[in-house]
Amino acid sequence: MRLVITDLAHRYPGTDVLFEHLSLAIEPGRTVAVCGPSGSGKSTFLSLVAGWEKPYRGTIERDGISTVGWVFQNPYGVASRTALDHVVFPLLAKGFSRRQAQEQAREELERFDLGYAAGRLFRELSGGEAQRLMLARAVCSRPDMLLVDEPTAQLDTRSARSVAAVLGNLAGQGMIVLVATHDPKMRDACESTIDLADYAPAGIVEGPEEAQGVAS
Repeated sequence: MRLVITDLAHRYPGTDVLFEHLSLAIEPGRTVAVCGPSGSGKSTFLSLVAGWEKPYRGTIERDGISTVGWVFQNPYGVASRTALDHVVFPLLAKGFSRRQAQEQAREELERFDLGYAAGRLFRELSGGEAQRLMLARAVCSRPDMLLVDEPTAQLDTRSARSVAAVLGNLAGQGMIVLVATHDPKMRDACESTIDLADYAPAGIVEGPEEAQGVAS
């Protein structure tokens, strides 16, 4: 299993190129932060890697990657189902018994500091709780590649630190994990970094606000 990106560039019709000449290979067991200023194409990069967008130029090979999980910045769930139900479902789909699925789901909820909310309905969760719930669900699905878009954007400092630590440790589970983030703590928790500012076309100058978001 391997993700191989060769001379990748992307632009949308009628717009400037977001990034270009991006090449890298990522093996299983790697957690990679995708950084850069606002508008640099972090979410677009994840869409390209997932196969949802076709690159303007270059190739993306998902060798041996059959399942891709995605956690969006804005979480979506079933309003009338509990937090536990959301995490149990992918485990049942994998063939776990109800008892096994509930036991493992509770463990994942605890990892994301959500054990107390197992019985709450999705509509009763705060934005930050719903975000952590979707992360727990995605991890339980055990995809070959996990894509996470701004996982700490809606979280308080304590929760953000916890989520960064958990995502940073996912490499040990044999996944390829790509995390689009502005958060320095999330970036530092990952093993390596792709800074899209390094692949911006020559001549594009960042504004003062954008420059502050560039990962070092």
